[in-house]
Amino acid sequence: MDFSYSEEERSLRELAARQFDARFSDDLRKQFRRSGQPYDVHLWSSLAEAGLLGAATGARHGGSGLGLAGLTLLLEEQGRTLAALPLLPTLLMGALPLERFGSPAQQQLLPRVLAGEILLTAAFEESAGGDPAQPATAARAAADGWHLSGEKICVPYAAQAHSLLVPAHTTVGPQMFVIEAGVPGLEIEPQAVTSGEPQARVVLRDVCAAGHQLLGAPADAVVRWTLERAQVGYAALQLGVLQEALRRAALYVSERQQFGRSIGSFQAVQHRLADCYIELEALRSAYLRALWLLGEELAGAAEVLAAKWWSARAGHRVSHAVQHVHGGLGADVEYPIHAFFLTANQLSLALGGGTAALARVGALLAAGQVAAFT
Repeated sequence: MDFSYSEEERSLRELAARQFDARFSDDLRKQFRRSGQPYDVHLWSSLAEAGLLGAATGARHGGSGLGLAGLTLLLEEQGRTLAALPLLPTLLMGALPLERFGSPAQQQLLPRVLAGEILLTAAFEESAGGDPAQPATAARAAADGWHLSGEKICVPYAAQAHSLLVPAHTTVGPQMFVIEAGVPGLEIEPQAVTSGEPQARVVLRDVCAAGHQLLGAPADAVVRWTLERAQVGYAALQLGVLQEALRRAALYVSERQQFGRSIGSFQAVQHRLADCYIELEALRSAYLRALWLLGEELAGAAEVLAAKWWSARAGHRVSHAVQHVHGGLGADVEYPIHAFFLTANQLSLALGGGTAALARVGALLAAGQVAAFT
């Protein structure tokens, strides 16, 4: 395994960092939150002009071809700045599976995505909970195609998306469908979430999907393929959020004076933040391991779940510790560190919590489906 980044990947990260830093300082973030906009359209357009929306997409569709690894660098930088952008739902959960499994007609959406003209999203979460790769939403085959019925919750940017990728159960297993917004029977109801990201409850009432709206062949594991990459993408976002939160905490405790000395000199504070650093390095190792396996198209179900578990664990522990060492300021909703706290805890639960991920790792181990580490 080689976890080092290429010169092109490092350049991509530096360019993304400059773009995000220019738009999402603490003051600008507050102004944006009060504006009521779902995402920063100006920054989205700037990323499109700089070619960053095509970081993962292949050259034949106008992208840079850096794949999932290039996209996760963008997500780390987004997490660091809390930039209000639909990067993960549009580029990872939407564009990546369309590029991999889409028909030529379906892939016609990709140039419009890279140009910043339209958004995509995927609807994995369901109110019944359970494994997102085993949807309760059902698709029934009929003479005119497929009829989808079910409910999805916490769908990011569903109200703003041009098309939604919807996993549904069929007689041959889970399948993915590309559903255009506004079709009869599709209801989208905005939901409020802790971080302020626009999400929605999506109800499908006998939504008709023609045969050409099925993504990939029936034998393709499109749902599992997309879900695993989404979980790694959320881990990348979480790493960016927590790294910045810990950096801010270290700076704060080095400046905050109590009893004539900085509180960072107190052993209890040092140990608390040292534990946070260990949590982050464990998350980083698990995430990079899973990222490498997926990049090489190798089996990595348990490794992806391990990254998901560390993302959930670190999200809870680090965000609470960082908030704690800030004292009363950490509970102030207007103070910047509170935004990191809210985002980290939302990411911890995205696509299932840590307990569910750990249970699935146990099931894979019991079934003998986890390869030895090499």
